[in-house]
Amino acid sequence: MRNRKLCKQLLEVILDVRIDHIDYPEEQKTIDHAVDARSVRLDVYIEDDRHMVYNVEMQAANPGNLPKRSRYYQGMIDLNLILKGDDFNKLNKSYVIFICAKDIFGKGRHIYTFENLCIQDTSLHLRDETTKVFLNPVSDMDDVDEELKNFLLYIANGIPVDSFTRELESEVEDTRKNKGWEEEYMTLRMIEREKFNEGKASSLVSSVENLIKNLNLPLEEACSVLGSSVQQYEEAKKIIDK
Repeated sequence: MRNRKLCKQLLEVILDVRIDHIDYPEEQKTIDHAVDARSVRLDVYIEDDRHMVYNVEMQAANPGNLPKRSRYYQGMIDLNLILKGDDFNKLNKSYVIFICAKDIFGKGRHIYTFENLCIQDTSLHLRDETTKVFLNPVSDMDDVDEELKNFLLYIANGIPVDSFTRELESEVEDTRKNKGWEEEYMTLRMIEREKFNEGKASSLVSSVENLIKNLNLPLEEACSVLGSSVQQYEEAKKIIDK
């Protein structure tokens, strides 16, 4: 997706649109608006020449929460697009796109596109200019054009069958040979692991201190109640301090 040409072409294939050019405001854009709110790290955040916004996510597994995750991503993108006091009409048209490895809806379609419609009159569109798209590579249905079908087949089996997927395969091979990308990936995984450990440490310390404060338990007993030890508590405090 760092290849501008391929990224633009992929959006055109998925959405059946024509785009003049795209921009990457940030790679792996992180949106974090409040200390106590959940932040998101978007895989690919793109804007085009018409100021439309695209968020593209690859999803290898189905955690069972993708519809609500798409809702959260959409909301965070909107918060990022508008400043306090701005008119709501300044919100850009936006797409949240999940490229999945499986059919998360079980209806056998290659593509599921969602917009807001009136339940009582489905011809009435809300026109909030938000669209959520879910792609499924495992389908026999004849519901998309050949180019998108070829791309989804490539996602499913890794075999390129046309010029676009052959270009994708070439990019994949170059990326696999890119040591800088490999180091960046490993660094990202390390940061995520550290964040996870920080979260566990913070939870343990907070729980122990609540027991000490509210029940007047000694430190050793408070740790024992939580199935932990004083040593683990002290190590957790060191992780937080670090």
